[in-house]
Amino acid sequence: MNACVSRTNTLRMDLMNKYMGFYELKNINIPTVPWQQFEPGTKPDPGLLWTVRTAVESGGDTSLPRAVGVTAAEAEKSGGQFLKHYDGKGIVIYYPYFIAEKSGVIDITGDRTVIEAVDRDLWNLVTDGRRDVTVIVPKDESCGIRFIGNRSFLSDAELSELLKYSSVIRGRFREEISEGRSIIAEWSYAYNTDVDNKPVGDRYLVFYELRSV
Repeated sequence: MNACVSRTNTLRMDLMNKYMGFYELKNINIPTVPWQQFEPGTKPDPGLLWTVRTAVESGGDTSLPRAVGVTAAEAEKSGGQFLKHYDGKGIVIYYPYFIAEKSGVIDITGDRTVIEAVDRDLWNLVTDGRRDVTVIVPKDESCGIRFIGNRSFLSDAELSELLKYSSVIRGRFREEISEGRSIIAEWSYAYNTDVDNKPVGDRYLVFYELRSV
């Protein structure tokens, strides 16, 4: 097989789902959302907007309920409802809502790293199928980096930063990758927000989901 052509992943067992991915995010050296577990009696800070998410220990973990960019009162209500349904099945987490300037997915395999990026929220990519650029970085550097779409959408500094943390993820999951799995990471360049949904502070890179397929 041509060294510049990626092979197809075939292994589909013992995969890291969203539940495990939330914990892995806390354990590796990449910038991640400061998530906390939602429990009975949790009172989010009313001065911020919040995101509340769910994850199950096993079984299907797509299209799980979430509340995004809601007030503390709404987060408390949604979190309580999610807890009733998912108690004993998984976890409910919450973290401060952020405004995304650019978002995307990193797909890491043994042969290459693929970065897909889109303007603003990740939903524009995963739900609407939009993408501004796809960057394909082969393991064999002699094959060269390929850009599909708007090559200037990601600055050199942004691309370098994303590849730096891709290397961290690759190192952490080298065994899984060697067995033919893909590691998927979701990211945004984002701003914190106030309760009026206005950006505050400096822009930063944040990872908020990690899983294997």
